[in-house]
Amino acid sequence: MIYISVLIILFLFVSCQITETICLNSDGSGSIEVYSLRDENSFQQLGKQRFGLDKFRDTTFVFQDYILQYQGTFIKYNKSDQALFQEHANVKMHIKVDPIQVENFNIVSLDFKKLDEIPNLYESLRLANSLKENYPIVKQFYKINYSFDGSIFKRKGIITDQEKFDLDKRNVEEREKMYSKYKLTQSYTLKYQFPRKIKSVSNEKAIVSLDKKTMTLEFQLSDCWKNPELTNLEVILE
Repeated sequence: MIYISVLIILFLFVSCQITETICLNSDGSGSIEVYSLRDENSFQQLGKQRFGLDKFRDTTFVFQDYILQYQGTFIKYNKSDQALFQEHANVKMHIKVDPIQVENFNIVSLDFKKLDEIPNLYESLRLANSLKENYPIVKQFYKINYSFDGSIFKRKGIITDQEKFDLDKRNVEEREKMYSKYKLTQSYTLKYQFPRKIKSVSNEKAIVSLDKKTMTLEFQLSDCWKNPELTNLEVILE
């Protein structure tokens, strides 16, 4: 069983809380973090023995470390795949599973100089696993583009493979029916901090902090998986 792949499936479809946090500076630099936490109350309803993820693990690495460590595997990939790996070179990853302390999460993060440097962090773990195990790359069916011109921040989800998206959407709908009798926690939260006060947010459900520099927006995770464009956003600063 491939640990990371199973973990991703578990997080996306069963009992996960995902928070995407961006801290943006006035010059367009900043940091981004995607924190995926397994909700134990939800998970226990399903019987954790099914998934075989109860062994302790605490691993922190930078993607570039994997490229160097598995250089023999890296050079076997075609130039396009190698370039994709390199896009994630500076991405940091932390995976922890602790059945005793009841912790199960992964953190994928990046410090960037410009927003357009951000790769698809939602495929970083999958790519790391492909490199480690020498498996073919399975690309996501969507990507997220970010932009900031000093006053307007935009987040745009784009479907890049409609056929794969349609298939995955059907899979999500089937899993929703399968787990409908359970009360599962499946949240997806965007939390963005800006260098100046927020003037307006395109999504009326967004909550703006008292100092007007941070906005928080929460979705149902399965809704976002079925429609990535649901999380499109425009934030205008004063």
